[in-house]
Amino acid sequence: MEAPTEAQCREFFDENVHFEDPTQKREGIRAYIEAQEGLVSRCNDVYLLPGAITIERRTAFVEWEMGLKIKGIEFIYPGTSRLCFNEEGKVCDHRDYFDFVGSTFEPVPVVGGLVRLLYKRFVD
Repeated sequence: MEAPTEAQCREFFDENVHFEDPTQKREGIRAYIEAQEGLVSRCNDVYLLPGAITIERRTAFVEWEMGLKIKGIEFIYPGTSRLCFNEEGKVCDHRDYFDFVGSTFEPVPVVGGLVRLLYKRFVD
C-alpha cells in the first residue's frame, strides 16, 4: 500500500486539519501528509480494511483493521477513526482510536509476555 498522494490529501482534508492517534498529534495538512508517508516508509507492507461506517451530520466513524509488517513482524491494529467535516465537506479533525501497546508489543518475544501479564493484572 502506498501513502495517499499530496493531491489526494488536499482533496479530502482541510489545510488546517488536526490529526491525533495514540502515538502522535499533528496540526496542518503538511504534518498530516508527513505522518502518513512516515508510517508507510517504516513498513515492509501495510494494509487497511475498512468496516462499518456511521455518519451523523458532520461526523463520521469508520471501523477498520490495519496491518503493518515491520522487520518481518506483523502487527494487527483493529481501530476506529472519528472524522469531522467542515462546511466545505473536507476533514478538519481526524482522530484514530486503537490499542497501541497491546497490538504493538504482544507479538514481540519476551516483551509480549510482560504486556499480557500487565493486562491480566490491571484489565482483567
